[in-house]
Amino acid sequence: MKKVMITGGAGFIGSHVVENYLKNNFSVSVIDNLSTGRLENLAKFENKIEFIKADISIPGTWQKKFENAAIVVHLAALADIVPSIQNPGKYYHSNVTGTFNVLQAAKTSDVKKFIYAASSSCYGIPDFFPTPETSEISPQYPYALTKRLGEELVLHWGSTYNLPVISLRFFNVYGPRSRTSGTYGAVFGVFLAQKLSNKPYTIVGDGTQTRDFTFVTDVADAILTAGESNISGEIYNVGSGKTISVNRIVELLDGPRVFIPKRPGEPDCTFADIQKIKQELKWRPRVPIEDGVQELLENIDYWSSAPVWDPNSIKLATKDWFKYLGD
Repeated sequence: MKKVMITGGAGFIGSHVVENYLKNNFSVSVIDNLSTGRLENLAKFENKIEFIKADISIPGTWQKKFENAAIVVHLAALADIVPSIQNPGKYYHSNVTGTFNVLQAAKTSDVKKFIYAASSSCYGIPDFFPTPETSEISPQYPYALTKRLGEELVLHWGSTYNLPVISLRFFNVYGPRSRTSGTYGAVFGVFLAQKLSNKPYTIVGDGTQTRDFTFVTDVADAILTAGESNISGEIYNVGSGKTISVNRIVELLDGPRVFIPKRPGEPDCTFADIQKIKQELKWRPRVPIEDGVQELLENIDYWSSAPVWDPNSIKLATKDWFKYLGD
């Protein structure tokens, strides 16, 4: 059995990646410090994987665990916009220094493929839709910048040290087990907690903004496909091939709504050009938004412990967002 090492494997995307690799008969090791990941996400796999609790931003014995790994999937990172504005050093330490440490472990262990989870936030507010990989890089906040710096490290290690690498830029990933932390963040986590509490959905702006919502199992398949390919040194967008308005999401979830102020630094549209990954890796998304939302609703109890946001608490939580990113 080939061994895959997954950093951040107890997280939202990570736990689905673990599940997919197990289905495909890999030996799976997970490294996670559980700062945002949850052991609950791995409960049904716990007897099938090796779990290492460690902080990748600090060099240590965890790096020796990369020995005999054929593939490294590097997902571990701090996410969300507001905390990155408030504590950029913490984000740099996790997303940049952490990536450096993982790369060093992979290089020393002579792994056969390194997959990096990059972010479409590197494009900032794009000029073209759908947005190709050749678009201008323009991060709008520290989270986006640190993920881009991590990508630069990965590509540099690939060219300098002959490490076979691929960077996948994810667009608006959603699905079961998405984060329930106390941080104000991804729209589906906010909306599902509001639905459980019979509170209105808080729609930013007028809700006509659109997003490339990509179902998490499609992302896990893209990672598996990239890891098995013979391609190296490339960047690929991973998206759904469509862009859907927030108002449409609310229609699918069904319920009352309230509107809150539009935020600076956010694009009116995210929409991945996925022609490159379709042509070169033969990957394509399979889960339409209607099916994805239905699966979320069938698993909605997962968000019972998530914070319930309202316009006032969101205003307080995003105060620094407007302070630093506003005109």
